[in-house]
Parts: sequence; C-alpha cells; structure tokens
Amino acid sequence: MIFDCHTHLFLPGQVGGEWKAAAKRAWNVDDVIATEEQHRESVKGFDGAIVLAFDAPAVGAHVPNEDVARYCATAPGKLFGFASVDPNRPNAARLLEEAISEYKLVGLKLGPIYQNFYPNDKQHYAFYAKASELKLPIMWHQGTSFIPEGYLDASRPVELDPIARTFPDLKMIIAHMGHPWIDECISVVRKNPNVYMDMSALGSRPWQFYNALVSAMEYGVTHKILFGSDFPFFTTQQTIDLFRNVNQFAKGTTLPQIPDQVIEDIIHRNTPEILGLV
Repeated sequence: MIFDCHTHLFLPGQVGGEWKAAAKRAWNVDDVIATEEQHRESVKGFDGAIVLAFDAPAVGAHVPNEDVARYCATAPGKLFGFASVDPNRPNAARLLEEAISEYKLVGLKLGPIYQNFYPNDKQHYAFYAKASELKLPIMWHQGTSFIPEGYLDASRPVELDPIARTFPDLKMIIAHMGHPWIDECISVVRKNPNVYMDMSALGSRPWQFYNALVSAMEYGVTHKILFGSDFPFFTTQQTIDLFRNVNQFAKGTTLPQIPDQVIEDIIHRNTPEILGLV
C-alpha cells in the first residue's frame, strides 16, 4: 500500500487575503491552485489519499467541507475527506458535528498558525471532546509558516501534549513533523500512544529531512511516521523519490544511514487502518 495522508485541494478563489499575498512573496506565484484534475493525477496509480478542507478566515483561506466531500465521493474507499472548522467560530463543536453528519467526512484538519488560536486554551476542549466522541483523527499543522499574521507561539508541537493526555483515545497527526521543532515533535509522539507525525513537505529541506529521520530512528519512533506529500507543493511520487534518496548526505561518510526497510515501511504504511478510517 502507498497512501498519501496529506493532500490539499485549492480551487480558484479559495486562497486569498494574507495567505495569497505571502505566497506571492515566498514563491512568486499569483495564486495557490490545486484542482481536482491535478490531485487525481498526483494520486494516480497509488492506493489513496486524505484530502483536507481548510477553514482559516484569519489568513484568507477557505476550502469548504462540501467541496472536499464532493470530490472524495468520486472515489469512495480511496479518497478520505477531513473537515475543517475554525475553533474560534461560535458553536464550533456543533458545526463540526453537522459537517461530519452532512458530508460524511472522516477527520478534522486544524492549523493554529493559520486559524490564530492556542491549542491548549481550555475554551477549545469541548471542540476536541466532540472530535473524540465522533472518533475523528485530527491533523494539526504544528510548525512554522511564511504568513506574518500567524501565531508562531501557538504552533509548537508541545502544545498538543496536554490535549493528548486529556483525550488519550483521540488520534492526532502532527504534520510536517512540527518543523523546525522536530525533536519536540518526536518527544510528543513518543510519549503519547495515539499521536503520530507525517514528514510532508520536509523534502524541500533535504538536510533537515535526513536529520529528522535520523532523530526519529534514534528515538525509536519511525513506526509512527505517516507518509504524506503536502500536494500540491509536492506530488506523491516526488515524495517517494525524496524518501528513497534521503541517504545522499551519508554516502561515503561515517554519518548514520537510514535502513532501506525503515524507508519502505514509511512509504508503505497502512495509514487508513492506523487512523481507523477503514
């Protein structure tokens, strides 16, 4: 199995405001677009993917739950949609329950640096309780971003440790291995049985990517790394190639090598089963 746990749709007009302006500064692109056709091409020949909605009005991004649900319905059993609700919205828990009931989505995507909230603020615990009640895994963007308005101090992986302890049955994924706080992410994942991490998008920093895997190997948590690309920023195949080339820095040196078995186990991880999606 090769299953991509971290992919996006960005249809025309869904990314605006500060996100669009920051993307222009960072990448010199006029818009952030990921169409259904482009997504379909990226996952073609693989076993499936999680597709993420995103409700982040603070930075001008809104990928509606219904758009993700409609697209995922074109490939049931292969595409799995995660809802997104801004926790700052009044009645966020009710809105989440309605989204799951109406659109048959199977997870929740949150990003404090985009939604401008502090994960460990107790006012949001009823929201997490609802996710736990509905047996929804939560994918968190706990890490840095290029958007100036984002709450960087809300983005550290350690913010999730009290949540994991309060809701031990709630499955959570820390996206992008919490970069640049990678060892902090590993510490949270190692101590909490239902917390996982993905390495999506780290391939743009090959030295960081390599060191992240070395650290995960030394702490004995490579079995908790899920395979994800962060499409459209990387395709599924590009991410596979990055994993299989991760030892480029170690060749001909005394640096540690990541065993091929560890790499292949990550690429072929059965994420739907781990997260209870099937």
